[in-house]
Amino acid sequence: MTEKTRVVLAGCGGIISAWLNTATVKDEVEIVGLVDVDIERAGAAAEKFALDGAVKGTDLEAVLEKTRPDAVFDCATPEAHYPITMAALSQGCHVLGEKPLADTMENARRMTAAAQKAGKVFAVIQNRRYQPQIRSLRRFLESGAIGALTTVQSSFFIGAHFGGFRDRMEHVLLLDMAIHSFDQARLLTGADAQSVYCHEWNPRGSWYDHDASAVAVFEMTDGIVYTYQGSWCAEGANTSWECGWRIIGERGTVLWDGADAFVAQRAAGAEGFMREAEKLDVPVTGAEMKTGHDGVIAEFLKSIRTGDVPETDCADNIKSLAMVHGAIASGREGRRISVTV
Repeated sequence: MTEKTRVVLAGCGGIISAWLNTATVKDEVEIVGLVDVDIERAGAAAEKFALDGAVKGTDLEAVLEKTRPDAVFDCATPEAHYPITMAALSQGCHVLGEKPLADTMENARRMTAAAQKAGKVFAVIQNRRYQPQIRSLRRFLESGAIGALTTVQSSFFIGAHFGGFRDRMEHVLLLDMAIHSFDQARLLTGADAQSVYCHEWNPRGSWYDHDASAVAVFEMTDGIVYTYQGSWCAEGANTSWECGWRIIGERGTVLWDGADAFVAQRAAGAEGFMREAEKLDVPVTGAEMKTGHDGVIAEFLKSIRTGDVPETDCADNIKSLAMVHGAIASGREGRRISVTV
């Protein structure tokens, strides 16, 4: 068994359960420090997860100096990602952070540059990439079964009553959740966004302080158009957390409900107003793969050991974040915006 990776966890809110309950953390990680602006919350986390030996504190740099960890897990709120990551990198730590990478593109660029200068791994939790279904769908699309992709649509509608910071958060859907969908769209298409037009609003009856719904149209590389529509305050008939997807190629279409259901059809006839369609199978493999947070964390730890670049490395993930901030800027300015990293 390899030596465990020593980690300080920054931010001790509810999300840490998704990290600390993974098999990878239990088997390969030693939590040596817990940091939170609320010391009582750090203490509660230590008690809940049997981490009595971990150093607890409110000052990240002080805890890092005392513990000298290999890495920092950043589980704090988006606006805290920049100071946490910069402090960790300055003390020679690798960083794995919750999404989004940063609260602004300026901060994201600085963080990415700092990681590259330090020669440290800085990756982001994009856990919705790490599922057998989306991996299988990507393989199906790459096979050319429906031809070159032209159009991608995803829909996300969930009535989520979080309470806490999200209810007060600006751009709560785009910044907190749509980052997953935008990153999934990049994974499935192999394309990157070039421009976006977005409308963002807060529907009547919303329990959020700021805009919780949005529609965005992205022009991607390879001539692909990707449309996202979503809402955090849609009661009833909810989609999956992975969105519902329609992916159109030159020869056919795939529907994916974000869970286990696929419908794939390809034009089979050569004549007629509406061509006959043949059904296609989307084989789902990879049931043994580590999924969700577990998959991202496992790849991050492996990259520390081997020097390989993880899939959700900051230099790639910043392209997904650029879609978020492009959409926010478009909604604010009411016009089409170029998406730039």
